[in-house]
Amino acid sequence: MKKILVIEDEPEMRRNLLTILRLEQFAVVGAAHGREGVELARREAPDLILCDVMMPELDGYGVLAELRRDSGLSATPFIFLTAKGEKPDVRAGMNLGADDYLTKPVVKAELLEAIRSRLTRAEQTVRPEFRPNFDSARPLEVELELTPRVAETLLWIAQGKTNGDIATILGISEATVKKHVLEIFSRLGVETRTAASLRALEVLSSPAAHASPPAS
Repeated sequence: MKKILVIEDEPEMRRNLLTILRLEQFAVVGAAHGREGVELARREAPDLILCDVMMPELDGYGVLAELRRDSGLSATPFIFLTAKGEKPDVRAGMNLGADDYLTKPVVKAELLEAIRSRLTRAEQTVRPEFRPNFDSARPLEVELELTPRVAETLLWIAQGKTNGDIATILGISEATVKKHVLEIFSRLGVETRTAASLRALEVLSSPAAHASPPAS
């Protein structure tokens, strides 16, 4: 049974989310604010975290930043739940490493689809032998002879982001992202995102990638 941590300061919203997830046969844990959420994440080791953005004690961005610095929780799927839906907020969350961003009030079917999608992807994305460093796209740019923007696109593909996610993160159109993806396929001689991701993970797991400072 997969365990989900819900970090939400609104009691009724938190109860509703926990009830929905419990009825779907998930093990659930609830936290009333960000600081409690971080403590529970470290103690409970959930398989996925749902987290509000605007909270007392520690906001959602602070929660995500702390968890991404924790080696035991850095790869845990993390979905933001918030009433704020502006693109700058989405971009901020994605840049910190959020896996998804759902605007409240979220539809039950959409919530469950996002959760199951991220749990499945977490099981399939990174093979055990890979230890990628996602701090910089520079190794991809150098090793695979990509332009900086195309290398950034591949960096996010390797982290499981969709074209829409990448467009938001980089502040470009989805059509431009699609062009970058086609260039990646052509340059690497591959036909799927999975193959491109595996090639990127190989480069990002190399000693040179771990030694390279983040691009300025």
